[in-house]
Amino acid sequence: MRDPDKSVGFLVGDVARLLRRNFDRRAQRLGLSQAQWRVLAYLSRQEGVNQVTLADRLEILPITLVRLLDRLQASGLIDRRPDPHDRRASQLYLTTKAQPLLARMWSLAAKTREEALADLPNQQREMFINTLRRLRRNLLEVESTANRSVKVER
Repeated sequence: MRDPDKSVGFLVGDVARLLRRNFDRRAQRLGLSQAQWRVLAYLSRQEGVNQVTLADRLEILPITLVRLLDRLQASGLIDRRPDPHDRRASQLYLTTKAQPLLARMWSLAAKTREEALADLPNQQREMFINTLRRLRRNLLEVESTANRSVKVER
């Protein structure tokens, strides 16, 4: 029998779920759903992204994202602007009204992070973050190689 507590995938997935749940509990005070704060957080890292790319990155259906974006736009938190390279697409941007909300979100995220890392000394925290970055880099490289292989086979 395999032990899930020794599985990288299980542990990372479980920790990610618990981090989201902890943050979601805090973010409810801001009047945002988990899906809404995820959209805002992603846009804060990559403004100008189009809806199809954002749906892919958030791993949600495009129709689900459209509804979220409609609500965020109605609240004055995002703008949809025409994509200069594709007249059928829109690029997404945060509004100035979103900035104070994002600042509060990052503050809540810092509290969640501090609770999660509470008993780890700074050196272990840095090592842990660097290890996660390496895992991400390795997986992105494998994914990129696999995507190139698929294109060559076609």
